[in-house]
Amino acid sequence: MFSFFRKKPADSPEGTTRTAPTSAEPAPAPSIAGRPRTALDWLNADVGELLFGKKPTEAPPGDPAAAEPPALAPPPSAPPATSGDEAKSEDRSDWLAKLRTGLRKTGSNIAQAFVGASIDDAMYEDLEAALLQADAGVAATRHLLDDLQGRVTRAEMRDPRAVRGLLVDCLADLLAPLDKPLVIGQHVPTVIMVVGVNGAGKTTSVGKLARHLVDANQKVLLAAADTFRAAAREQLLAWAERAEPGGDPLDAAPRAGTAKRIEIVSQEGGDPAGVTFDAVVAGRARGCDVVIADTAGRLATQAHLMEELKKIRRTIGKAEPGAPHEVLLVIDGNTGQNALAQVQAFDAALQLTGLIITKLDGTAKGGVLAAIALWSRSRAEPLPVYFVGVGERLADLQTFRAREFAEALLS
Repeated sequence: MFSFFRKKPADSPEGTTRTAPTSAEPAPAPSIAGRPRTALDWLNADVGELLFGKKPTEAPPGDPAAAEPPALAPPPSAPPATSGDEAKSEDRSDWLAKLRTGLRKTGSNIAQAFVGASIDDAMYEDLEAALLQADAGVAATRHLLDDLQGRVTRAEMRDPRAVRGLLVDCLADLLAPLDKPLVIGQHVPTVIMVVGVNGAGKTTSVGKLARHLVDANQKVLLAAADTFRAAAREQLLAWAERAEPGGDPLDAAPRAGTAKRIEIVSQEGGDPAGVTFDAVVAGRARGCDVVIADTAGRLATQAHLMEELKKIRRTIGKAEPGAPHEVLLVIDGNTGQNALAQVQAFDAALQLTGLIITKLDGTAKGGVLAAIALWSRSRAEPLPVYFVGVGERLADLQTFRAREFAEALLS
């Protein structure tokens, strides 16, 4: 920002006179605020005309506005600052490109059913095989094909290439009930319990979720409730540091701000339920907006391990009545139909409220979301997919949208 100040004119030396330049414009008034106009007044008037396209306004004596410097905008060559919305839009575009690339293996198998085909039983049989290979499951595959055949008949369609667009509509409609946002702020603090099997990406997802919350100006406390796995606490701490503003070296556009927004409660070798209890109490005392409990990986088929998760859930309720407000299951997108089995088992034990799907950046099994969506219809409420992950950057975890996913899968 540059400012031009108008200096107070000095009195002319005695015996010195200057003649104003001849101009077609009417001569300016002979005085300013009751004193004779000086040569410097003429110079200031010309500079004012040059810079602002008009003569400076004469302020009455004593008016403080007369001393105010006129400000100029930065030169046109200065690059405009990128707003937060623009940065998020770029993150979303990059994420969508990675999602399409990651699901290409699934989509290419399905696309082969339309190559050189006619709309007949053979095409539907090829589609059925491709959907089963994509781990959509028997029930979801049958549902999608029945819906597709009905749409093709009603539209009296003859071009098999256009059938793929109808299949996108079928899949988007099936996934639509899973397309719901994660709501924060109805409870303070909002307590989130994150669960999943070993290696699904729970701690990584917790760090990325913390980043989204920090971007939304939320104060976050993390509970390192995975007290048995070696270096689990250190891994969570590393992700928390990356999630702070400007903390991720992989971010294309580092975020502004230096204030710490993420705290951690941990205890080496302690009881996971006890660590979580302390974290919830500390979160409320410290005025945190969100408390996230990162739990240890548990196999859904081992009852005694699931009982430990149930204990953590009960303990959270003792620390904060009505909590946990969200129980999120993290699923590895490469596990195919096993992912559906995990969802069913964890839901029966913990009453899940949402899903995070990870590692969709190179899978041929992306159709499992169709199987989850169809099973979800049997619940009192559909089980939403809150986030989908496609890479290691913090921005690679983005909100799930049914239409985007359907188009990426079948593009």
